[in-house]
Amino acid sequence: MLRNNLVRLCFYVALFGCISFGSSGADEGMFPISELGRLQLNKKGMELTPNDLFNPDQVSLVDGICRVNGCTGSFVSKNGLIITNHHCAFDAIQKASTAANDLLQNGFTAKTLQDEVPASNYTVRITEGYSDVSEKVLSAVTPSMPFLERTQAIDKRRKELEQLAEKENKGLRAEVAEMFAGKTYVLFLYTYIKDVRLVFAPPVSVGAFGGEADNWEWPRHTGDFSFMRAYTAPDGSSAEYSPNNVPYHPKRHVRVAPQGANEEDFVFLLGYPGRTVRQKTLSFLQYEQSVRLPTVVELYAWQIQEMDKAGAEDRSVAIKHASRTKSLANVEKRSRGQLLGLKRTSIIASKEEQEKSLQAFIDADPTRREKYGSLLAEIASVYDDMTSKGALELHFKELKSACRALSFAFTIYDAAIERSKPDLERETPYMNRNFDQTIQQLKLDIADWHPKTDTTILTGLLNRLSTIPSNSTIPPLSRLLSRRIARDAQAAALIEGSRLGDSGFVDECLKKSPEELAKTNDPILALMIELYPHYKSLRDLDKERDGKLGKLYGTLMEAKQAFQPSEFVPDANATLRITYGRVRGYSPADAIQKTPVSTLQGVIEKTTGVEPYITPKAVIDRYQAKDFGPFVHPKLGQVPVAILYNTDTTGGNSGSPVFNAKGELVGVNFDRTFEATINDFAWNESYSRSIGVDIRYVLWITGIVYDAKHLLDEMEIAIK
Repeated sequence: MLRNNLVRLCFYVALFGCISFGSSGADEGMFPISELGRLQLNKKGMELTPNDLFNPDQVSLVDGICRVNGCTGSFVSKNGLIITNHHCAFDAIQKASTAANDLLQNGFTAKTLQDEVPASNYTVRITEGYSDVSEKVLSAVTPSMPFLERTQAIDKRRKELEQLAEKENKGLRAEVAEMFAGKTYVLFLYTYIKDVRLVFAPPVSVGAFGGEADNWEWPRHTGDFSFMRAYTAPDGSSAEYSPNNVPYHPKRHVRVAPQGANEEDFVFLLGYPGRTVRQKTLSFLQYEQSVRLPTVVELYAWQIQEMDKAGAEDRSVAIKHASRTKSLANVEKRSRGQLLGLKRTSIIASKEEQEKSLQAFIDADPTRREKYGSLLAEIASVYDDMTSKGALELHFKELKSACRALSFAFTIYDAAIERSKPDLERETPYMNRNFDQTIQQLKLDIADWHPKTDTTILTGLLNRLSTIPSNSTIPPLSRLLSRRIARDAQAAALIEGSRLGDSGFVDECLKKSPEELAKTNDPILALMIELYPHYKSLRDLDKERDGKLGKLYGTLMEAKQAFQPSEFVPDANATLRITYGRVRGYSPADAIQKTPVSTLQGVIEKTTGVEPYITPKAVIDRYQAKDFGPFVHPKLGQVPVAILYNTDTTGGNSGSPVFNAKGELVGVNFDRTFEATINDFAWNESYSRSIGVDIRYVLWITGIVYDAKHLLDEMEIAIK
């Protein structure tokens, strides 16, 4: 399965037919790189050929793109320098910060390689190739197989193929991704780098200027970028952090275009977008609108408020909460935008009409009716079950994740159960190839634990669970809720009595069997051991649902393709994709027209000196001195800060390079507009806009404001 022998994925065309393209310079779709040959990008404005973008036999632009944890990054020098978003590097910045050395607040510049700070539990992946393994995966299932067993069989086969591929391709990481539900699976090979370091980060007042008030909004004035570096062992192999490691040398690095991009310029993005759900049914949308999204908004907004209160008077506590607060706030506002979008747009009504037409098409032919007639109803039955049980299931899951002590306890006990099984039968985090990273993340989370906040969160979740009548279906939870003691006192006793904040105790626990853990007398661990069978049952139920939906959605794709083959666009799934469009404004409401470039002048105009609109003195001083270097927009006469473009993006595209027609870096993607939060469900050129930090602002902040000219030199950018 070497790179130069990889099979091109023509099954997209064979199985699902053609995709229709418009003339707006942007099309719906985060297209797999297997589609490059038929997208006709040269007619849209692209100056590169498909082989320039990706070529399994030669070095191409894709070799300069990487995945940085859950985000995307670009190599911008031959020595492994990576540009990504500030919010993607945020966890590394936070973990390296203390109240005495606050890198979040003050920013960070490594003047030499020796000054670069390890980014704990960060990994970098570079796509080396891919091959279709659908037949091999699906050979593990039979038509009569129970749905839970089906999911487990597919999961095990995927792991077998991954292990085999890694044996055949020493030094590479393999992952099998489901491309089309229940139908198509692709094995991706990655270079996998485990030593990643922080190089440069502007202060959070630049990197997150506008905070949550401006998040998902336009105009944005946020310098959402940071630089990191990938390292390997001296022999070039992947290795954990060591002072003896050396910078990684990518096959290709991306050329930075200091002139940036202007309105109506053609642009394209390469990256690793997360998951879209545009091929899901009406019943799924109804579940999202009525159950999951409102629950996420309420629970996350409440947790953010409690963590903000806890950190208001103590910067060390605020630093502990910073990464989690930022993550929750991003999801909470996106979910609010999606709820609003579902209500304001015609997505649900359109989906209902589409399904009525599809059902009529199915019913019009006896053969189709026999094969597909009950599909939509069967899918709806799964979401009906999720809806009826949603309040309890969602709150019960949140109990395990929001209460950090219970999260630690679950990982410890789950590891003890899973690690006693053969490797291929374990849950993914506990497999040998992943377990070190799982434990490292556990210890990082424990280092950020604040017991007082956790007591507040646990109290609030118990109060919420007590109002859900069906909590009686979980006897240990029901018994806990029925105790005659005030909930805050009950939560305090559990948290204060636990030793899970002691890393030494946790190390000992990780060596114990399930039976030995039951004898530790830790109250949080004891509670989790009681709750664990119900979490295990819920996990199995989710797998059973996934198995059923995977099979049904796979069949539904066949029916939809027979009905309207030209309208199918594959959903994103965290694998390498391309999307393209133009730098372009939009009109979000009547009589409102938003232009596509924001400027440094806007930063100054927004600055109040009060969060979230604080601008560092260094930025203000350079602005007042008109010390802009060569980074002024030729028409606007200002340093441009952010740009807007009509590409199709979603989560995971954070950090994606924004390229011009020549494949030169002109920006770094970091967000969508509030109207475009609905992109996960549906895309529309009239309102779907993505936001990137303009490369000119990146270079001005880095090289002129914070005097990191050595990084511009490394990127071969001269300041005259």
